[in-house]
Amino acid sequence: MINFTAIDFETANYQRHSACSLAMIKVIDGAIVDRWFALIQPPPGDFVFTYLHGISEADVTSAKTFAEHWPDIRSFCSDTPMLAAHNAAFDREVLQACCRFYRIKPPPYRFVCTVQAAQWAWPDLPRHTLDAVCRKLNFPLNHHDAQSDAQACACILLRTIKDGYPIGH
Repeated sequence: MINFTAIDFETANYQRHSACSLAMIKVIDGAIVDRWFALIQPPPGDFVFTYLHGISEADVTSAKTFAEHWPDIRSFCSDTPMLAAHNAAFDREVLQACCRFYRIKPPPYRFVCTVQAAQWAWPDLPRHTLDAVCRKLNFPLNHHDAQSDAQACACILLRTIKDGYPIGH
């Protein structure tokens, strides 16, 4: 069975380096073995997406920055060869933008996208958004809550792998 870390970032605004929360779910040998969540204090800027995820500037005032969280993030992911995310391009861009902003060497993680896995597994589904896939699979979801989204991502990837999704290709 495959090992991976499912991740989900929420951002404060349209700037990719404005991460305001991150959740990670570690999967080893097909089982969820660990979870990590943190609020992140983004660089100064407007909180445009509070209406989506409920995180306001006041919620992160005393939170650590991405750079301060980085040692824990890197350590958490150190024993999994890939990261998984629903619409992985977004989370990859956020991770890379945060690393660039704080002058951290971007990690060489391989990403797998659960949108693509869901498209492979359920091609007749009209949409492959996280909420649509979770509805199909009867997975609970509190959309735009990083912990719930990362959990759903992990479950989707585990289900598609069980159904034969060619993860290595």
